[in-house]
Amino acid sequence: MIPDPRRNVPSSIFQTFDANQKAQAAKVSAYLSSLQTLVGNFVQVGPDGSKTQGDFYIQKPGKVRFEYDAPSPIDIVADGSSLVVRDRKLATQDVYPLSQTPLRFLLSDRIDLMRDTNVVGVSADDVFVSVTIEEKQALVGTSRLLLMFGAKDGQLKQWTVTDPQGYDTTIAVYNLDSSKKLDPNMFKIDFTNYNTPSRG
Repeated sequence: MIPDPRRNVPSSIFQTFDANQKAQAAKVSAYLSSLQTLVGNFVQVGPDGSKTQGDFYIQKPGKVRFEYDAPSPIDIVADGSSLVVRDRKLATQDVYPLSQTPLRFLLSDRIDLMRDTNVVGVSADDVFVSVTIEEKQALVGTSRLLLMFGAKDGQLKQWTVTDPQGYDTTIAVYNLDSSKKLDPNMFKIDFTNYNTPSRG
């Protein structure tokens, strides 16, 4: 066994991806980097099979808003540094650092999947190009993000987040529009009207 001088780099990148997979990852990286805004509808399927839907708005870098249709009282808002999950009915919100959520890959201004992330899988068929990113965090364990893009149009179709307990949440997006101008106020986090439990 000869020690590999590149052993500090995730070995998967050098050993297992062929030219086609690297080309697919490069295409996806270019597409994600080219988006500045993205607006559309979404359907979310939770780990228990429950479905919710609504509208979403992305403004890069770092800003996103998910508005869930009634009866769900949930909004998710990221302002570039923090992400809140807000309950309109209870007037509460949980705050997380954006840097610790898988959404940050979608919201990066520019992204090179092969360099910026730990890509563990790239596959393509007639319908989808799929990229799997693995995240290892010391305290919470390993989570995965599976991004799926249309093989024909190259557009984002859905993503699945697998939490460290193995539970999947999938969000499928459609009616996408990347030309809309968005109001920056949509991404402001309201710390006055919502009770924010302190974490820690």
